Amino acid sequence: MRVSSKRWGWGIALLAASGLGLVLAALLSLLAQGPERYERHIGWLFVVNAVVATLLLVVILVAAVRLVVRLRQGKFGSRLLIKLAGIFALVGVLPGALIYTVSYQFVSRSVEAWFDVRVARALDAGLALGKGTLNAMADDMGEKARGAALRLSERSRSEPELAVLERLREDLGAQEMAIVGASGQILVTVSTQTDAEPERPSTLLLRQARSSRVATVVEGLEDEVGGSPKVVSRVRVLVPLPSNSLSLVPEGERFLMAVRVLPEALARDALIVQAAYRDYQQRILARDGLRRMYIGTLTLSLVLSVFGAVLLAVVLGNQLAKPLLLLAEGMRQVAAGDLSVKPVFASRDELGGLTRSFADMTGQLGSAREQAEASLRQLESARTRLQTILDNLTAGVIVFDRNKHIDTVNPGSTRILRAPLSAYVGRGLGDVPALEAFAQAVWQRFDTHQTSPEDGERDHWQDAFELRVGADDDVLTLLVRGADLPRGARLMVFDDITEVVSAQRSAAWSEVARRLAHEIKNPLTPIQLSAERLQHKLEAKLEATDAAMLNRSVATIVNQVQAMKQLVNEFRDYARLPAARLAAIDLNALVAEVLALYGNEQDLGQLQARCDPALPQIQGDPTQLRQVIHNLVQNGLDAVSGRSDARVQVSTELARFDDGRPRMVRLKVTDNGPGFSEKVLKRAFEPYVTTKSKGTGLGLAVVKKIADEHGARVRVGNLPPTDGSEALAGGAQVSLSFSSFTAEQGHLPGSGTS
Repeated sequence: MRVSSKRWGWGIALLAASGLGLVLAALLSLLAQGPERYERHIGWLFVVNAVVATLLLVVILVAAVRLVVRLRQGKFGSRLLIKLAGIFALVGVLPGALIYTVSYQFVSRSVEAWFDVRVARALDAGLALGKGTLNAMADDMGEKARGAALRLSERSRSEPELAVLERLREDLGAQEMAIVGASGQILVTVSTQTDAEPERPSTLLLRQARSSRVATVVEGLEDEVGGSPKVVSRVRVLVPLPSNSLSLVPEGERFLMAVRVLPEALARDALIVQAAYRDYQQRILARDGLRRMYIGTLTLSLVLSVFGAVLLAVVLGNQLAKPLLLLAEGMRQVAAGDLSVKPVFASRDELGGLTRSFADMTGQLGSAREQAEASLRQLESARTRLQTILDNLTAGVIVFDRNKHIDTVNPGSTRILRAPLSAYVGRGLGDVPALEAFAQAVWQRFDTHQTSPEDGERDHWQDAFELRVGADDDVLTLLVRGADLPRGARLMVFDDITEVVSAQRSAAWSEVARRLAHEIKNPLTPIQLSAERLQHKLEAKLEATDAAMLNRSVATIVNQVQAMKQLVNEFRDYARLPAARLAAIDLNALVAEVLALYGNEQDLGQLQARCDPALPQIQGDPTQLRQVIHNLVQNGLDAVSGRSDARVQVSTELARFDDGRPRMVRLKVTDNGPGFSEKVLKRAFEPYVTTKSKGTGLGLAVVKKIADEHGARVRVGNLPPTDGSEALAGGAQVSLSFSSFTAEQGHLPGSGTS
């Protein structure tokens, strides 16, 4: 449940409790003021109760409908909420019904008991007793007043009337005594209160005194009990005053009036009895209405109490079930994989502690899962990095499982072995075509390392294998390393060291060439001189036939010595190539200088030059670059020798960056000869690799060494045939790319500009 629902439920419950309290307070205040005030307000009280009861009933119905809807939707906790609401409702309704039944009987019997005959008789007797007491006191006061009037009329004329009147007042114990005229005017008065003005007797009292010779009245008993903080009741007596005059002219009629204050306790008791009697008579007349009034009040209170109890039952049931619902919802979310922060029931009891513990547990599980996911991400990242490294390694990597089946391969393995190894994952290496012997040799090496490892092969072994691959049976030299992995897996890392072997072979040939040039060149000159001296000494002494044979033999010796000298010089130049002396040179001018030596071929159209005039100067050694151009041109002319359409082309071009700055200068020599074979292309820069019947095969090897000295890149290849275009139809191409320019036109090595 949401916070708004909680506040809504508590608001309705507080409204019900407040309404019930206000209604009961109003009823109690009206009952305290008397039944007549209650009866005057019974109408609007009933309306207020009906409105409050209706609101509570509507709220209860809404809550019941919501519970039924939750139950039909199958939401967890609906039955628990209904059960808790029913239990709390029964706890509130059953005691209320019992109390209502007992109270109903009690009220009915109490109302009847209030109007018992003995109570009525007691009230009548009390009222009669009070009236008799007051009448006796009034009669006694009247008799005493008549005696006082007689004594007053018999006084001597010499005695002052006011003094006699004061003495009579003291004898009677009266508060006030006065002589009143015929019309009620006060003639003479004496009193204990000097500042109080005497009250004139009423006309009724004067008439009664004339007719009965004495008139008494009790005053101050008309007020309700509690009307004033002090009850003051008096007995007023009025008697005719006899005349003692003997004159024939009658005097005016006069009366003696005496006022005596009754004891306060007696007056209060008389008022209480009188009020109780009057109230009793009124309730006798309204007995049935009073019974209905009390029973109606009790019924309204019961209805409000029951409705309030039911509503509080629903609210308290929801409050009690809320932590359980939170736990259930949290468990469903956890079961679904949601380990986010769970809400906590804000209370300090055990259920609140349970929700807090569950939230803490969920948080710990979430943290553990995040750590696990972070570890998995790190592992996956490490695997990705490892896979990226493997994919970009030039070496080949193959992982075998415990059954000697291929488990993992990298693109380098496929490139080196020239076989689709990825298609053979889960199968043996020997199942790959043309790799049966290689697989057998590798596994034999693994077994040897496991059973009897050689010195220095504790963790891994290393060996070199020669492998024939491809359709042309190219021979590859592989450097293979093997190692054992956990759980019986095996790792094999290999690299193609064919070029390394070729470089080693070139270095070896350089050393051989140096030694051969040194050892062979020394005896060649003596041999040639000796042969020529023999010819000079013996030619004149021999016959013509023998002399001719001698000349032929000497010529053969001299020619072969010259050929061997040329071979030795080539060995010397290859083995002892001097370091390049770089300077700013114009490549176009250098090309024109070298091609000037081939004027006949240019005149025949066999040799052409196409140079870019915007070529910048480069850093190079003119002598070595002349040798490069000469070797490449001579190789091209040798390749097209004997063709009617022989054609060799020397070209220069400039490659630029996107912003127009020079990037590299390229020198290309192309021909339309037969081109290079695949075998030659793989070992084109090794010494003594050639397709010509004559030659040492050192031309491209020298070109490669000079290019390396200049930091240039050498590329050899075959041109595709393009009929109908200006390009050469097939043939070979050798290109050198220079990226070192002069400071004025480009970038110098190490200058940091490009």
